Amino acid sequence: MAGFWRKLLPKRFRKNGITIPVVRLQGPIVSGGGPFRPALNLANVAPVLEKAFAMKHAPAVAITINSPGGSPVQSRLIFTRIRELAREKQKKVLVFVEDVAASGGYMIALAGDEIIADATSIVGSIGVVSGGFGFPELLKKIGVERRVYTAGENKVILDPFQPEKEKDIEYLKSLQLEIHQVFISMVRERRAGKLRDDAAVFSGLFWSGTRGLELGLVDGLGDMRQELKRRYGQKTKLELVAAGRGLFGRRVPGVSPVSLESAASGLATGLVEAAEERALWSRFGL
Repeated sequence: MAGFWRKLLPKRFRKNGITIPVVRLQGPIVSGGGPFRPALNLANVAPVLEKAFAMKHAPAVAITINSPGGSPVQSRLIFTRIRELAREKQKKVLVFVEDVAASGGYMIALAGDEIIADATSIVGSIGVVSGGFGFPELLKKIGVERRVYTAGENKVILDPFQPEKEKDIEYLKSLQLEIHQVFISMVRERRAGKLRDDAAVFSGLFWSGTRGLELGLVDGLGDMRQELKRRYGQKTKLELVAAGRGLFGRRVPGVSPVSLESAASGLATGLVEAAEERALWSRFGL
């Protein structure tokens, strides 16, 4: 009976301890995604973030990150949304790195007022990478003639079925440098007064959580549960905030029924995307 009356009391008068919402951001950061490959992007994480920051009596929001990176645009969008919500709701953001927060994953981690990693986490990789394959000789060998008609001399820049052109490579690198400078500016702003003056920080290298602490990329080493209890008391509770469930209990936002043909197509695409995802993780030995 006492439990019933306690529930009727305003939360600030209850002695149950503080509840901290926890948001998990997991996987490569991509703009697409589908029923065969859930994606980490703003469209998918925005509802979860809104829900976490809406917990009125929570003094902070804890975000766990486990991502090897991906789209710089989606990374910045997620970063921006977290900072906007933190200012709007006046809550502290504590980011906890799991296996890896590298490249775009680290860009998102910058949204934290503090970043805490495990000693064996991987952090950093502050750089920009583009990759692909070239098949200029393949068509000749199999007797296929490729016909492309364009309006605009640069419409087929970096075409994988044509030999590389020096001017195309130079143009791509100029774009990469611009994006890299944006990334560097974000790190300098968010880690101001903490970052070690070491040129290697922005070279694209990645480090363990221990080395990341020395370089000023993270604020501390530790475990989320222990750290939150140390800060807010032993009665602190962690509440995982997840996407709402659909009619059949699936946490796949925005997914509608698919035809057999589209499912087969999606499966084939998913296999290619899975290989790309595997390559992203393997860069960090994972």
